[in-house]
Order: sequence, then C-alpha cells, then structure tokens
Amino acid sequence: MHISGMLIVMSTADVQTFDAIAPMAKRLREQLQRVIVGQDQTIDLLIAAVLCGGHTLLVGVPGLAKTLLVRSLSECLGWQFRRIQFTPDMMPADVVGTELIQQDANTGERTLRFVPGPIFANLVLADEINRTPPRTQAALLEAMAERQVTAAGHTHRLDAPFAVVATQNPIEQEGTYPLPEAQLDRFMFSLDMTYPNEQDEQRIVGERSPDDAMDITLDQICTPDDAADMARVIRLMPVSDHVRDYAVALARASRPDDAAAIDEAKQYLAWGAGPRAGQYLVLGAKALAAVAGEPAPRCEHIRSVAPAVLAHRIITNYAATGDGITTRKVVHALLQKVQEPGD
Repeated sequence: MHISGMLIVMSTADVQTFDAIAPMAKRLREQLQRVIVGQDQTIDLLIAAVLCGGHTLLVGVPGLAKTLLVRSLSECLGWQFRRIQFTPDMMPADVVGTELIQQDANTGERTLRFVPGPIFANLVLADEINRTPPRTQAALLEAMAERQVTAAGHTHRLDAPFAVVATQNPIEQEGTYPLPEAQLDRFMFSLDMTYPNEQDEQRIVGERSPDDAMDITLDQICTPDDAADMARVIRLMPVSDHVRDYAVALARASRPDDAAAIDEAKQYLAWGAGPRAGQYLVLGAKALAAVAGEPAPRCEHIRSVAPAVLAHRIITNYAATGDGITTRKVVHALLQKVQEPGD
C-alpha cells in the first residue's frame, strides 16, 4: 500500500480486513437504523469508536434510546453484552467481581475462587455512571485504561474486543457524583444525544409503542474476532504529517497558557486538552476514514471528531459560566480559528 509518499507494509489478510470495514459499517448502520430513529451522527461516531476499541460517554435525557442503541450494537456485532445499572450503594466488587470461598466436598479443603463481575464482557453499558460514588467509578478506570482488573491482589485480563459505553443524564444533579477529569480523559468520545427533530419524533410516536423496538431481531454482521482484527488494522493506518500536525495544533490551541492559544481559550478556559486528545483525534479520524473506505485520514475527519474528542477534555472557568460559554462553543471557535498547517 502506497499513500502520500509513505510505503505501508500490510499483509494480504490485513488488506482484506481493511476492505471489509466499509461495507460492514454500512450494514451495521442500516441494522441500527431499524430500531433507532434519527441520531444518525451519534450512530456513526459510536460505530467508529467501537471499531477502533475506544470507549464512549453518551450524554442525554431519559427516553432517547441510549440503552437500546448500545444493546442493539452488541447484537449486530455478536459481542457479549453486559449492562451495569449504577446506584449510590454499589461497591467495586459489584463491577469487577469477588473472591468466594469454595470447599471441596471430598477433601474438605477450602480455596478461593474468583467469580467474574459484569465487566467481563465485550461491550459493557455503564448506565448512569454518575450515580455511583467515586470508589465504584474507579473500578472501571483500570479496565478502561489497561484492559484488566485487579481483585484480591490478582490481575485478570479482559478478552478483546472490549469497550465501555457509559451514559449520563445531564439534567439531574441530586444524588450524582461527577466523573473526575482523569476518568473523563479515558473516554475517546463524549456524544450528546439530543431530542429528535419533528419528523423523526412523529415517526417514533406514530409508528411504535415503547416496547416495539425490543421485538425487532437484528442481523449479526460480524464476529468478535473480526472486530478485533478491524480495530488492529485501523490502528495500523498511516497518517500524514499534515493531518497529525493539525490534530496537535487543535489541542495546543485549547491550552490557555500556550503561545498558540486562541483568544476564547485564554478568556474562558482553566485547562486545555492534553496529549491524549491529539491521539484520539487521529485515531477517530482513522476510524472515520476506514468506515468511508478511504486508505488514510484527512483533516476533514479530524474536524468531524473534534467536538466529541475535545469537549469533555477542556475545563471552563468562572468567566465562561457568567457569559454562558460551554466547552462545545470553545471547540467551535477552535475549529473556526485554527488553520490547517500550510494554509
């Protein structure tokens, strides 16, 4: 494979895997649209995140089919699915698993046996993650970062593919525990699910009862092994210096103390995006390019994923609160003012 002056060596199997990504993503999108009306941008970005092994935070009010979307996605992918309904009384062992004493019926010998928790799945839905205390939220952090968990001093690896999709309700503040910045940074994308437009809502209300979508049987598009191979191939995709430099420029322009910071960052941000933001900008761009059948990402792909990558990684200050400036408004300013290298 020869791209923009770069020679990329890929095996025949890798090339075949790459060629299968775009048609598979198209079929996956069509299947999800059978049960999810509207939310097309959310569907596309969620598919991109899952295909490259990234974690996603879904933010939206109740009734927007967040849980149904994730469950349907796991059904189409053929992944083992687990849903964890977070509550204030949950403990880390409820997520990770625990050691239980087991007695041999013949010898009477007692041993400890690890009983895996719901985190041991391919696709984990962490429902209302901000309703559980930080200690339990932290039980997810090792799994998300290291693809492993530790219980009673023993480390247990998680099988690939593995992805966490967490949900948050933005309108309820009582009895919630906001995610710390260190854990937010582990989510590749943060996606805002908004109300459907009038035409889509008329379809939802007129054509379906609340439980109709649960009765739709979806086709399995691929196997977990296929998905793991696709994630590996996406990460192998080449990135031109031009695209990489643009991702770095966006991240650096969000840091108030950086010489490259835009005026909105200096005025309204306390902290900008770290280096992991640039990494996920590039990885997300790779995923979108692969889903479109393109051999390498472009700056246009960087711009498409920028709001989902940057908005939860920058922190506004008091001036922003007073002026009604949100992180997404700052990201919009970044995309308007930061030019592609060479422009």
